[in-house]
Amino acid sequence: MIAFSVSGQNSIYDWVRDHRIHHKMSETSADPHDANRGFFFSHVGWLMMKKHPRVIIEGKKIDMSDVTDDPIAMFHMKYFWILKLLCCFVLPTLTTVYVFDETWARAVLAQCFMRYLLNLHFTWSVNSFAHLWGHKPYDKNIMPSENWGVSIVAMGEGWHNFHHTFPWDYKAAEMSYLINPTTFFIDFFGLLGWAYDMKEASPNLIEAVSKRRGQQHK
Repeated sequence: MIAFSVSGQNSIYDWVRDHRIHHKMSETSADPHDANRGFFFSHVGWLMMKKHPRVIIEGKKIDMSDVTDDPIAMFHMKYFWILKLLCCFVLPTLTTVYVFDETWARAVLAQCFMRYLLNLHFTWSVNSFAHLWGHKPYDKNIMPSENWGVSIVAMGEGWHNFHHTFPWDYKAAEMSYLINPTTFFIDFFGLLGWAYDMKEASPNLIEAVSKRRGQQHK
């Protein structure tokens, strides 16, 4: 919850709901950031306009009981703006000034503008770049692709052809920690008992699906 608040994005509830609709209705008018509507829309345009009616209709069908039953997620919902402002802007700025002895002007510029904007665009790149450009070794019939550039800036979240082919796999890739560091953090929280039920696609299943539906290198 704290790490999520540092990102300064929408609430946990909204984020989870939109992500679930995205997977269920991927690349249709019910997809919140449908890549068929072009790069700009899938990158940031979808956040600048009213949702398509089908997105709202399908969103109401999504089971969100696991989120609403989670006290930490509900605590975040209740104090969303306080946590967002505190964790994303106030504390990073204060840390930059009082721990790293930076000037207020540079601290505000670095934390409230540069870091925040880069974080948002790196996240949005998963919906745009990784849906429009890249290799498709697991399923060539879908738009999500393996995009190295996105994976680097988004800490491993750009291996998107795998993620959409095997959406239940918590690792979202076959890659090592070096190029999929997000998995490291999930595994770390798993050791603490904070992450659990971490499902994986078996190597045999991955190989079989790749041979049947994947885009093979020539």
